[in-house]
Amino acid sequence: MLGAWDAEPARADILIGQTTAVTGPVAASVGETLVGVNLYLNSVNARGGVNGEKIKLITLDDKFEPPLAGENAKRLIEQDNVVALFMSRATPHTQAILPLLAKNGIALVAPSTGAMVFHQPVNPLVFNVRSSYQAETEKAVEHLHTLGLNRIAMVHVDDSFGEDCLAGAMKGFNATKLQPVAVIKADRSKPDYAAIVPQLIKENAQAVLWIGSSVAVSDGVKALRKAGSAMQVVTVSNNASSGFAKQLGDAVRGVIVTQVFPSERAMGYSINREAAALAKADGSVTISPSVMEGFASAKVLVEGLRRAGPKPTREKVVAALSSMNHFDLGGLEVGYGPGDRTGLNFVDLSIIDAKGQFRR
Repeated sequence: MLGAWDAEPARADILIGQTTAVTGPVAASVGETLVGVNLYLNSVNARGGVNGEKIKLITLDDKFEPPLAGENAKRLIEQDNVVALFMSRATPHTQAILPLLAKNGIALVAPSTGAMVFHQPVNPLVFNVRSSYQAETEKAVEHLHTLGLNRIAMVHVDDSFGEDCLAGAMKGFNATKLQPVAVIKADRSKPDYAAIVPQLIKENAQAVLWIGSSVAVSDGVKALRKAGSAMQVVTVSNNASSGFAKQLGDAVRGVIVTQVFPSERAMGYSINREAAALAKADGSVTISPSVMEGFASAKVLVEGLRRAGPKPTREKVVAALSSMNHFDLGGLEVGYGPGDRTGLNFVDLSIIDAKGQFRR
C-alpha cells in the first residue's frame, strides 16, 4: 500500500481511495502516473492541504486483475471510508468498480482508461479527465493514411479495452475509406507472437496498430524486428511512459504513441511550467507523459475537494464535481455538467526517438 504524502504533521483528514496495478504488466506506466499524482498532492499538503485539511491517498495493488480491483474498491469504500475513488487503471478493472459507485453514492475521479463505456452512456459518478481511446485510435488510422500507409493491420488484446480501441480504429478506417488488412486478437496474459508476427508479414502490412499492455506491445515490437520487419507500429496512450520506452530496448526508435495531453516540453502550457518547477524542487522527478496524466488528474481531484468545502462528504464531492463547468488546468479546460463527464478532448501523436524520448 502506497501513501501519497509523507509529511509528518497530524493525520490526514481527507481519505481518497485508489486501486491500480502497482505490480504486473502495466506497473511501469502506473508507477509514473503515481509520481505525477504524488508530485501535486505533496505540494498541496505542504501548503496546508485543502480547506485546512490534508489529503491522504490510499493505494491498493490490484496486480492488473479485474476481480481484485473490485475487491479493493469495496474495501476502500466500506472499510477505509474514503470520500472518493481515484485513478483506477484499465478498462475491465474499472468496469468491476462501477456497480459499487451507485450503491455507495461515491465518485470515481480520473479513471486511467479512455474506454468509451465510461463516457457513453453517461455515468454521473464517473468524472473522466483524459480523452477516449476511440478518439486516439481513430486519429492514429487517419494519421497513417496521411503518411501514405494504407495497408494497416490491427492487433488488440482480447478484452473490453481491445474491443473499444477496435471500434475507434474502424471509425478511422471508414473515414479514410480503407479496410484493415488484418484484425488479430491477442491473449491478455500470453500473446502468441509466433502466430501473430507471421500473419502480419504475410498480409504485407505497412503499419500495425498494436493495442495491449506495455509488456505485450514492447515484446510484440521486438518480435517484429527480430523477424526482419520494419513495419510502422502505433500504440495508444496507456503506453505513454518512459517505462514502455525502456522495455522496447533496441527496438524503441520510431514507435508512434498517441497522447492525451500536450507535450510535457510545451512550456506554453502553464500546467507544464507548474509541474516542471515542482519536479525541479523535488530533484528526483523526471517529467513524462504518464507523469503529466497523474499530475493533471490530481489537480482535478483537488479542485473537486476544494469546491466541496470543509469536511467533504461523498455527496458533496459528487455535487462539487458535477457543477465544475469550467476549470483551467493550466492551458487546458476541464468541465462537467448534466449529461457530460468527458473531461478533456485532446489527442496528439508522438514518436519515440533512439534515446527513448517522446517527440511531437
